[in-house]
Amino acid sequence: MVTTSTPLTRSMQRRQSRMLKLLDSERFLASAMLLPAVAYIVLLVGIPLVTAILFSFSDATMASPEIDGLNFDTFITVLNDPVFRRSLGNSIGFTVISQASMVVLGNVLALALMKNFPGKWFVRLLILLPWATPIAIGAIGWLWIYDSVYSPIDWIFRQVGLLGIQGDHVGLISRAPNMYWLGQYGPFSVILVQIWRMLPMSTVILMAGLSSIPQDVKDAAEVDGVGFWRTYFQVTVPLIRPIILVAFLFGVIFTFTDMTIIHVLTRGGSDNSTQVLASYAYYKGIDGGNLSQGAAIAVFMLPVLLGLAMILLRIARRSEVR
Repeated sequence: MVTTSTPLTRSMQRRQSRMLKLLDSERFLASAMLLPAVAYIVLLVGIPLVTAILFSFSDATMASPEIDGLNFDTFITVLNDPVFRRSLGNSIGFTVISQASMVVLGNVLALALMKNFPGKWFVRLLILLPWATPIAIGAIGWLWIYDSVYSPIDWIFRQVGLLGIQGDHVGLISRAPNMYWLGQYGPFSVILVQIWRMLPMSTVILMAGLSSIPQDVKDAAEVDGVGFWRTYFQVTVPLIRPIILVAFLFGVIFTFTDMTIIHVLTRGGSDNSTQVLASYAYYKGIDGGNLSQGAAIAVFMLPVLLGLAMILLRIARRSEVR
């Protein structure tokens, strides 16, 4: 039986052939795979960012959200605000101290977890829990730990004689029975929670870097009789320096832009002692209703973080061992 090819059949065959060629094209597949990510970034990051930039150059408020004209008056007002300057100092100070501590502690934990010991999997699970726990829930837990009356830290300090108790006993740290962490020691308390929050991520990244070091390099250092500290600073650190910088960069971005810890624990503290840019932008723009100043404070973080990211990535690229 002989089948004849009709014009409609030939047209369908050509269409199917073009479709198969399109599906086999790497350029088309790459574009199709990247399209959802690009759409996500444009809709949930790009549009809000452009809107925030427009608001920052206007005088928009909750009552009047229209953008009538663009000017620099909002930025001048924000820069002259003493609370903004204090928030900027707190953001930089909290970030630098917490991330420097995180790099040191992360290296210690990563080196320890690379060794074999009983219960290693359980210790790794405990270290990862802060990162897996939602930040709001973790901050609420720390709010109880820092409680001015029922703090378990204060209870331990009283038992070992660091704080005062009933009677004439005077503690080594204070005569009072409580430390009042979020009042008297607000900045220190916030930094401690930030270290607790970001340490697991830093540890995991550094463990990946330590695992990538070739075994023959370690064996050569051992054969040469090089001690631990010399091996670490002259061999290990140069090899994982790009990984350390990447971990530091991620920690800086997450810490500098986080407002949840401040919002849950102190809401800025007395006299804005723990206020940071992210929380102040929220309180100014959303709670205070001043959209333009809130947007200007938030947009101010963009060039700071972008410049820092470019510097750290450039250093990391130059530090790569080829």
